[in-house]
Amino acid sequence: MTEKKQPTVQNALRTRARAKHKKPAFVRPESWRFDRFSLSWRRPRGLDNKIRRKIKGWPPGPSTGYCGPKVARGLHPSGYEEVMVHNVAEVSTVIPGTQAARIAHTVGKRKRVLIIAEARKLSVKVLNAKEVKEPVKVEEAEAEVKDAKVAKADKKAGKAEKKKEEKPKKKAKEGAKKQ
Repeated sequence: MTEKKQPTVQNALRTRARAKHKKPAFVRPESWRFDRFSLSWRRPRGLDNKIRRKIKGWPPGPSTGYCGPKVARGLHPSGYEEVMVHNVAEVSTVIPGTQAARIAHTVGKRKRVLIIAEARKLSVKVLNAKEVKEPVKVEEAEAEVKDAKVAKADKKAGKAEKKKEEKPKKKAKEGAKKQ
């Protein structure tokens, strides 16, 4: 017998898009009847429930038949597998041919510029790379990051010194109160 041909990624993505348009909006049973029920899907569990029993004339419920092709599951519509990136070091772990980087929303403007520059060097696609309105040079951004780290370390050291200074003062005040 002949083996079944494996669909290519592009064909699978097209098939998934077609299947998505045919898929109905699964709504919570009786949500059209009562305002207190939200439209978000809840699985019907009742013995006589018509949607659970798949009675003709009632809305369909979710089932595995509505899934897209296995090859396309978890892929971005561009065909790349998404990889979350938080810093410059994580960009090097992305495989340029099959994976694309998505910069985490917690990353600031300075690090975002550095990550995008590194991705361009390695020819990695970045899914959510927006062009920064103010052009920031990579060297300036790197210098700012280093300066920020040094300032943070200095601030911590200053706080530690203040705590040491405050402790003897408190003891002196306590001694004055006892007299």
